Amino acid sequence: MTPRRSLTRASAAAAAALASLLAGCGGGGALDNPDDVRNPGVVGGQKLSFVYFQRCINPVLNTPLPVLINGTTTINTCAAAGCHDNGTGTGGALRLFGAAADVALNLAPEAIRQSDMYKNFYSSLGESVVGSPEQSRMLNKPLVRGVLHGGGLIFTSPDDPSARLIRYWISRPVPAGRS
Repeated sequence: MTPRRSLTRASAAAAAALASLLAGCGGGGALDNPDDVRNPGVVGGQKLSFVYFQRCINPVLNTPLPVLINGTTTINTCAAAGCHDNGTGTGGALRLFGAAADVALNLAPEAIRQSDMYKNFYSSLGESVVGSPEQSRMLNKPLVRGVLHGGGLIFTSPDDPSARLIRYWISRPVPAGRS
C-alpha cells in the first residue's frame, strides 16, 4: 500500500469516527436552542454555550484531522504540540489543553471556570464573534478564508462537518438565563 493511500484511509477513518462521535451535535436535541427563541442581533452580554462547546466543539479540536500545507497532507489535532497546545503550541492566541476532561455541569461555577475544559472554551471564545461565524477566526482560520493559518487548510469547505459544528455554535448565542 502506498503512503498516500494509507494517509487517505487514515483520513477517512478519522472523519468517520468524528461523525459518529458528534452525531448528536447541532440541529436538534437537548443541546439545541428552542425554535421559539429569537435572539436579537449581537449585543453586549450574549454568550456562547459551554455545554455545546464541551460536547461538540472540544472533540473537533482533539480529533486527528488531515492538514494540508504546501501540497503535503499530514494528520494532526488542533490541540497538538506545535499547533495550539497550551504548553508547546505555536498557534497564536488560541491555546488548548488536549487532555481536558469533561466537566460535570452540576459543579459550582468557580470549579467549572478552573477546569482545563473551561480554559479551552474561554480561549475559543477569544477567536469567535458571538452571533457572527463568518467574522470569527475560529471558523475562518481552518478554512484559510481571508486570514493566514500557519497550520494550513484544515476544513476543505464550509460544508465540512466540523466547520458546520463551529458555525452552528457561534451563530446561536445562548438565550438569557441559560448556559
